[in-house]
Amino acid sequence: MKYIVLLGDGMSDEPVAELGGKTPLEVAETPNMDQLAKNGIVGQAETVPNGFHPGSDVANLSVFGYDPATCYSGRSPLEAASMGVELDPNDVAFRLNLVWLEAHFGKLYMGDFSAGHIGTEEAGALIETLQKQLGDEQFTFYPGISYRHLLVWKNGRDQLKFTPPHDIATHSIEDYLPQGDGAEVLLDLTNSAQMLLNNHPVNQQRVARGELPANSIWLWGHGRKPVMETYQQRYGINGAVISAVDLIKGIGINAGLEVIEVPGATGYLDTNYRGKAEYAVESLKHSDFVYVHVEAPDEAAHGGLLKEKIQAIEDFDRLVVGTIIDKLPEIGDCRILVLPDHPTPVEKRTHTADPVPYLLFDSRNRVTSGAEAYSEAETKRCGRIIYGPDLMEKLLERG
Repeated sequence: MKYIVLLGDGMSDEPVAELGGKTPLEVAETPNMDQLAKNGIVGQAETVPNGFHPGSDVANLSVFGYDPATCYSGRSPLEAASMGVELDPNDVAFRLNLVWLEAHFGKLYMGDFSAGHIGTEEAGALIETLQKQLGDEQFTFYPGISYRHLLVWKNGRDQLKFTPPHDIATHSIEDYLPQGDGAEVLLDLTNSAQMLLNNHPVNQQRVARGELPANSIWLWGHGRKPVMETYQQRYGINGAVISAVDLIKGIGINAGLEVIEVPGATGYLDTNYRGKAEYAVESLKHSDFVYVHVEAPDEAAHGGLLKEKIQAIEDFDRLVVGTIIDKLPEIGDCRILVLPDHPTPVEKRTHTADPVPYLLFDSRNRVTSGAEAYSEAETKRCGRIIYGPDLMEKLLERG
């Protein structure tokens, strides 16, 4: 038996007036997910426990089967694992976004949390400069992918409060700066970084081309190294994870899963959807489980891009879910779980903690769910709400 998770990040939404009161998931053409929903079990999952911020870290931990209340220590330590950065017990890791801050009437606004989705090569040159000029025995800058990077504070402080930059798109940043013990140190570091980035040749070239400069860093998602059981210890199975996002890879590494790199996987709308599905099928020839993560719907929603979010959902259905369905004879007996990690309403441009729609399909035992399609409304009508971490038990036929 093979077990497959297909996750469209931020795929669920809220009714949109422009769509006649329907959600992007309801409007999108999704024949493959609809087919699985009609022949499987559907419902809704609470992936964000009470008291937790609805971040992709918490929500994906839940989908992986881990209770965030017992193992969550922050987003960045998970990303550090993906980047091969070994944290000491007293180290504090921070997600470092390269962002574009826009000045208006004496205030700075979060103009773009991704600095125009800056390319990895250009971003790497900026992080290299920050490390050369600002790195020391306390702080180390590590390059990641596109706008997503890492800062490690040796023997750092962690009683701090941050705001994810994608939560404050177009807002003044003055009410969202770091707070708590050590905040002044990090603000000084950020100000120093801004002075270096403003006149950096990479940014000068970007402005000359009409592109957004990465004129600041933004720190968030901090934490210390987590303690997690592996899938072998927890479930007695092996498996793999496929994603372009360090966070998801890091969860997989901590879970003892193989990280599979797919050419052309970008974490954005131009990602290699089909390649992710094809590599997933190949991985199942020597493993029990695969977790396929697609970031594109979430990225579109954070940008407030309705048309692009619908397109990302349709591409996910056609090229990821559709490819898996086409390969079922090759895969053999399997159970497939399809869902988002959290909603990312395109009008709010940030995550919410509402339950997400899921479908669970068993190739050996096709059932009639009563659902006419895969959507928020249909899964609510035809199923029940389940606690997120319990979904993995259901997928593995243990709950």
